[in-house]
Amino acid sequence: MSQQQERSEERDEQGGIGKPEKAEGLRSREVTEGYERAPHRAMFRAMGFDDEDLASPMVGVPNPAADITPCNVHLDDVAASAIEGIETAGGMPIEFGTVTISDAISMGTEGMKASLISREVIADSVELVSFGERMDALVTVAGCDKNLPGMMMAAIRTDLPSVFLYGGSIMPGEHEGREITGQQVIEGVGAVASGDMSEAELGEMERNACPGAGSCGGMFTANTMASISETIGLAPLGSASAPAEDEERYDVAREAGELVLDCVENDRKPSDILTRESFENAITMQVALGGSTNGVLHLLAMAREAGVDLELDDFDRITRRTPKLANLQPGGSHVMNDLHESGGVPVVLRRLLEAGLIHGDAMTVTGRTIAEELGTLDLPDDETIDPDLVRPVEDPIHEEGAIKVLRGNLAPDGAVLKVTGDDKFHHEGPARVFEVEEDAMRYVQEGEIESGDVIVIRNEGPQGGPGMREMLGVTAAVVGAGHEDDVALITDGRFSGATRGPMIGHVAPEAFVGGPIAAVEDGDTITVDVPERSVSVDLSDAELEERLGDWEPPEPNYTSGVLAKYGAAFDSPAEGAVTNPGIKRD
Repeated sequence: MSQQQERSEERDEQGGIGKPEKAEGLRSREVTEGYERAPHRAMFRAMGFDDEDLASPMVGVPNPAADITPCNVHLDDVAASAIEGIETAGGMPIEFGTVTISDAISMGTEGMKASLISREVIADSVELVSFGERMDALVTVAGCDKNLPGMMMAAIRTDLPSVFLYGGSIMPGEHEGREITGQQVIEGVGAVASGDMSEAELGEMERNACPGAGSCGGMFTANTMASISETIGLAPLGSASAPAEDEERYDVAREAGELVLDCVENDRKPSDILTRESFENAITMQVALGGSTNGVLHLLAMAREAGVDLELDDFDRITRRTPKLANLQPGGSHVMNDLHESGGVPVVLRRLLEAGLIHGDAMTVTGRTIAEELGTLDLPDDETIDPDLVRPVEDPIHEEGAIKVLRGNLAPDGAVLKVTGDDKFHHEGPARVFEVEEDAMRYVQEGEIESGDVIVIRNEGPQGGPGMREMLGVTAAVVGAGHEDDVALITDGRFSGATRGPMIGHVAPEAFVGGPIAAVEDGDTITVDVPERSVSVDLSDAELEERLGDWEPPEPNYTSGVLAKYGAAFDSPAEGAVTNPGIKRD
């Protein structure tokens, strides 16, 4: 017997099934009302739905639960709590599945090319099911990195009353008396390759780093996007930080299920929430927390879906006025659970609001503004928050936020760097050019890397890869080999939120479409200057033009299947690497 049938029988035992009139203006009436819809209702009844259900708003619960990543392994339980909340509030929950890719498991392999594509597939599939089944609202559940923007993009695209629900992050593991995460295991690979760690010790770390369910615990991509979901208004304040296996996570899920019915009743949609100001708030939080560079890509994509004018330069403008406040991994020492125990994302939001760095009148999914919502929360007193975790605005970790947008003759349309160390970084060195990630990884692991190198990895962009692979394996190997501060890496691909060091990604235009990175040769001098926001190769315009004149586009890596289809559809990373044809620019 299905859970829905059990719930239906329970209602029968409690006094029969009522037949209330259905709420006005609901799209689901197209499949549930009128004698001509008897065949449609028969299909619902086969699944245990009854008259009371069919007279209620139909709330979709897209759920990417899967056994392929700890980020998502528990999402059936999270979704069940959301469904409980939906039913309590008088809704008809319809759960359906969608895909996920484990970034951590696909990392460093050809499979990572599927990761960014999965963002698009999630958005497409949720849109399709919501449209095809005439749903009235959504509670979008997410775990691993691309789930989060994919679900938010779907909510924006459908513009149904929606509440975003994060699955929560993993607790840190322990090794030799200290807390560790997957980041230390990945960097341990580079340490073993350079002889600074034994394989036995790495094996011990491997067995202890990830003690249970949940997304990676640092301020990596999943927690960055979860923090953004609160700040941008698509999730309730305080909902991002509760750990995956904590009872608070399931309280959050039930509350999301109840809240979505309030959104339906008040016809509160993403288009009523998302504005230029809400995106600026999201960027402010991203750079203050030291969030993932992937947040840049995803916010640009979400803005395109929402029809909000947002550019790469907005990120740099906001980072220049916003101090970095949070000491979170990968650049710092704390994890998301530490922030949760100190009040979560709202304690950072409160400091930013008090400093005039946040638009307090931006709307949220509750129907109240950011400022009003903060006023309803029982947060710890500011002076009780550990300054090693969240610094005061007047005494920040860095005067500027962590995300920097660089330009120059190597990246005329922009490139993105997350500062995890010295924010005055300046570096000149010879280019070591690789056409694919694997060749660069071998260069590092075989000990050929030298102080001063600038590793260039190209043809890994959205179209060229395709899929814009994350390169945490290479960046962690560089750091693990002891070159965090004296080797730079530049690519038209992406990085994991766990990447640290002077790693510059999202170079645009990408090599595959003839961007200047395609013209770089071994030994060319490349200069990275963070204060000047520049990344350039020591070639004149005429020399670059001559080399690009001799350049020939490479053959696509895939000519059929999903990678070929989405690879051909991707836009520039400077535009969010979107594939939705209705929002692509000329």
